[in-house]
Amino acid sequence: MKIRIAGVVSDSIVDGPGLRYALFVQGCPHHCPGCQNPQTHDPLGGFETTTDFLLSEIRSNPLLDGVTFSGGEPFLHATALAELAREIKKLGLDVIVYTGYKWEDLIQANREDWNALLSSVDVVVDGPFVQNLRSWNLRYRGSSNQRTIDVQKSLAEGRVIEIQTFEHMPACA
Repeated sequence: MKIRIAGVVSDSIVDGPGLRYALFVQGCPHHCPGCQNPQTHDPLGGFETTTDFLLSEIRSNPLLDGVTFSGGEPFLHATALAELAREIKKLGLDVIVYTGYKWEDLIQANREDWNALLSSVDVVVDGPFVQNLRSWNLRYRGSSNQRTIDVQKSLAEGRVIEIQTFEHMPACA
């Protein structure tokens, strides 16, 4: 499946715990002031690739602990990322998604493509980056309004279940 991306970091240690493949999608409606990736905002920027190509890159690194979808806004590419996430999970890797949407908005929208992505990932870091809430003391989050959410537990219980530290991240299912 085709997907428009800004780029990848094939061996990131800053986009979640462990060694990660970080995928930065192209296009973002949030335009958060102070965003660290403003080049990803234009939906026509970046370049097109395929989920098959990305999966082959991920498969080629046996040292990876997981994959992170960031951006831009991953939920603009929910169908392609859900497909990719399902294949990543088969490799025994965890999947984290950074989104500018709040969890409650993702759930309330009840969009088939968004629900498919949520059902395929382990952790969502939700909420827009808020510059005056930025802290260098937050691990894997940019601002204190953002939450680290255990997706599968939250879906099962019908409420937000936050992960206090990534050391308590859910095991890959």
